[in-house]
Amino acid sequence: MTDRHPPLQDGYIDAPHRSVAIGRFALESGDTIEDAFVSCAVHGDLAERDKPLAIALSAIGSTHHRLDFLIGPGRALDPAYMRIIAIDALGNGLSVSPSNSVRQPGMAFPRFGIRDMVRSQRRLLEELAIDRVDVVVGASMGGMQALQWGVLYPQFMASIVALTPMARTSPWAAAINHAARQGLQARMQGRTPPYAADVWDAWVPLMQLCAVRTPMQVDAQFGSPADVEPWMAARAKWWAQQRFDPVDWIYQSWAYDNHDVGTSPGFDGDTARALASIRARVLIATATLDLYNPVECSTWAARHIADCELLRIDSPWGHLVASAADADGARQLNGAIREFLARRSAANGARGEPKSTRQ
Repeated sequence: MTDRHPPLQDGYIDAPHRSVAIGRFALESGDTIEDAFVSCAVHGDLAERDKPLAIALSAIGSTHHRLDFLIGPGRALDPAYMRIIAIDALGNGLSVSPSNSVRQPGMAFPRFGIRDMVRSQRRLLEELAIDRVDVVVGASMGGMQALQWGVLYPQFMASIVALTPMARTSPWAAAINHAARQGLQARMQGRTPPYAADVWDAWVPLMQLCAVRTPMQVDAQFGSPADVEPWMAARAKWWAQQRFDPVDWIYQSWAYDNHDVGTSPGFDGDTARALASIRARVLIATATLDLYNPVECSTWAARHIADCELLRIDSPWGHLVASAADADGARQLNGAIREFLARRSAANGARGEPKSTRQ
């Protein structure tokens, strides 16, 4: 796992890592991942069972560092007051993936879905002797996993924080992913891993610029059109240095495209009824404009969850509002999540419910 870990960057938090074997892992499709394992980073001491426990979920093409902007002293997830397990999703190169599977490498790896990600995370927590958490937090695909957690395991958590999520992937988001896959596959054709940095050349303009920002942010960042191309070339080299494998991204994007909480067992494709089954208290946050996961997906999901607060942040950063890239958005989210969790903890106490888990 160490070899695949991205280089530490400004804002990343170095924390102890674990990789937990979960054996033969049966997928929802009927296929099986052999020798499966799930990676995570742990902030705080899991043995301090008097402290609340959070799980933080990774987005597409990201690792357990994805929510580091929410973790730290004075932030929403403060290790001085709670324990945090930041989990690597299936297919991200740290948990079991096409790029690191010995018995099912590359395109021999079976396709998986977001529910499979969540089920693998539940297996990880079982191996760690954890049967309930206080809050599940995720952004983008992590937010999609967080809502799926609430549908699959409604009694497992007290609260959910889903940032820029979708309960059912929109055709728009699927089209973005398809275009990005086409760019990767065209560059990969006729090559074998490890791939050169230029494999990301067509992917970067779409997935690092156009889909996750807004025209206002891009126009403010670049002084002239001539400045854009050098930035994209430098960004492609930077992205290659992050050690993410293009085949892994392709597999995660297939999971992204096919997601719908309504196809969870027992809901017969009824997304609204699946969302209504969530028993956790939920905070959904989104930007005013999102060119990857449309804002309308977040607001629609919020309307169908019984106990849900919706926060819209006016930000030019679009989808990246829920990241360290948008400093003001990160500040607002840390404050809003901190207040949400404090209110929910106080409400639990008023009803005589436990304020923290006791695993």
